Amino acid sequence: MSALAGAALAASSLDLLQYSPPGWGANLLRGLMNSIIIAFGAFGLGSLIGVAGAFGKLYGGPVTRDLLAIYTTVVRAVPELVLILILYYAVTDSVNRLLIGFGFDRIQISGLAAGIAVLGVVQGAYATEVLRGAILSVPAGQIEAARAMGMPPALLARRITLPLMLSAALPGLANLWLIATKDTALLAVVGFGELTQETRQAAGTTKAYFTFFMAAGALYLVLSIGSGWIFARLERWARRGQRGVRG
Repeated sequence: MSALAGAALAASSLDLLQYSPPGWGANLLRGLMNSIIIAFGAFGLGSLIGVAGAFGKLYGGPVTRDLLAIYTTVVRAVPELVLILILYYAVTDSVNRLLIGFGFDRIQISGLAAGIAVLGVVQGAYATEVLRGAILSVPAGQIEAARAMGMPPALLARRITLPLMLSAALPGLANLWLIATKDTALLAVVGFGELTQETRQAAGTTKAYFTFFMAAGALYLVLSIGSGWIFARLERWARRGQRGVRG
């Protein structure tokens, strides 16, 4: 009897995870896709902020360095959930108040754009420190030789600094990507339909909490394993030609 009950329970769980109704598989996959899009956008935005922030901290003036130090300190000190709530609600409200003050109508910011922007700002603070350390790892002789040849700063960064720092930066950037994929779950608090929010809705409707949260965990695990494989390949590519590294 217990075996039959277990088989029935397993069949019921599989029915709930089917792609088409009454299954919720399509909802979970849609949430996963939203999570990947947000993570990709936030990681890209954070990387751009990180490159600018790292060069600003190393080569900027005193005011630039102080402002960047405040930015990275505050963002890394305050929990991501609090930052998301502040940036999502307070900044949106401030923008709308400013628009109304100038005689314009209120705007409704896209949840996707807001999620990318919020997590991108958070990622940028961590990426700044990762990339700053990677830049410092570039041999000083290489940079001095390029300067001695009269290479302008922008060309020096593109031809010398960025390629040489890549192999040192990739492990840290890989961690930031994995953090971005998991931080998308925090956007559930503002009602955006990423994987965690879709999972909560499915579990709340069917009361099959174990089934859906285990399925969500499996999807996050597959995403992490796939991401780790890709970054491992990228790191081997970036280290090609270095002693003791195989392509």
